[in-house]
Amino acid sequence: MEFFNNVGGDPLKPSLFELVAQEQLRDLLQPALKYVLSVFAQRYPRYLLRLVNRHEEFYALVMFFVERHYLRTHNASFAENFYGMKRRRRPLIEMDRAKTAVGGIPEEETLRSRDIRASLIFLVGIPYIRSKAQDYYEQLGGGVDSDLLQEGAQNRPPTGESLMARYRRTFKSVYPWLNMSYELWLLAFNVGYLFDQTPFYRPWLSLIGVDLRRLGLDDYRRVALLAQKNVQPEHRKGVFALIQRLILKSPRILLDSLKVLLPTAIFFIKFLEWWYSPSSPARALASSPLGPPVPPPRMLTPHPKGLPIDRTMYGQCPVCRGPIANATALPSGYVFCYRCAHEQVEKHGRCPVTLTPARMWQMRKVMI
Repeated sequence: MEFFNNVGGDPLKPSLFELVAQEQLRDLLQPALKYVLSVFAQRYPRYLLRLVNRHEEFYALVMFFVERHYLRTHNASFAENFYGMKRRRRPLIEMDRAKTAVGGIPEEETLRSRDIRASLIFLVGIPYIRSKAQDYYEQLGGGVDSDLLQEGAQNRPPTGESLMARYRRTFKSVYPWLNMSYELWLLAFNVGYLFDQTPFYRPWLSLIGVDLRRLGLDDYRRVALLAQKNVQPEHRKGVFALIQRLILKSPRILLDSLKVLLPTAIFFIKFLEWWYSPSSPARALASSPLGPPVPPPRMLTPHPKGLPIDRTMYGQCPVCRGPIANATALPSGYVFCYRCAHEQVEKHGRCPVTLTPARMWQMRKVMI
């Protein structure tokens, strides 16, 4: 492994293992944010439920401002700056001797606005499109769709529905091959970068003419000078000047503190996942020595005036008649969408199927 760290004798060239590590850190941010939102949405569903349902858009918006700040300030993305790397406009001709004689960071290596916009497209836009495509593919493959499987249909569907079904069938068959080709493309660049066949470990970096470098001594001096400049006392005094400084510096301080807060939050969330996993000590301590737990009682029979139940449609919400989203059970034993169950209990205070009384604190999330 040490041999591949300095292939070509360039000490500022990051190894492939550092690049893969910073990508793994970036991939852990979205699940961590989704977990935090889902936990707080159970307490404040009126305000956070929409964010949980649109967590891809919310995550893309948050990361747009975070990555934009780090690209403008540090010439690197959040994960790259965390691992001590930066983005550099790759020169046409490398002149190491001239750089050593002059010293400092050359101005032509600093990212321009065009480079920052292109980097944001590949850091935020492309992962968002991939996540939406993966969600749509899982939605198509998660159950039986009448548009996809039209066997046994009594009436012929309209032209619009048949075109939509053809599109879904095509997407479902083509997407795995496109995704596999994309992963093989990335793997080829990784292997080429590992054996010093290309200076770019990702293909889009070659399109925008940017490569990744380790932070050097001049970069650390620049960071120290910026930090010293920010803490210098200002001549203006007074309450309004203090408020103005706080308003201007608070967003920057918050974004810079994410370098410590986000990895700490990811570690804490991964610890909770391990602690509550089936093989964790928490499960071993919680297991009863008297044997398995008593099974739950049978569900109540539907009331004649309640909503009808079709027991052949497994996974369908009795209220909205759609696939159950964020499954929630009421004391009667029936499972609904969280939004449907919340509205029924809040308005009527009872189960819509059995008409038995139900309260907000009696709602239980079903974890599968």
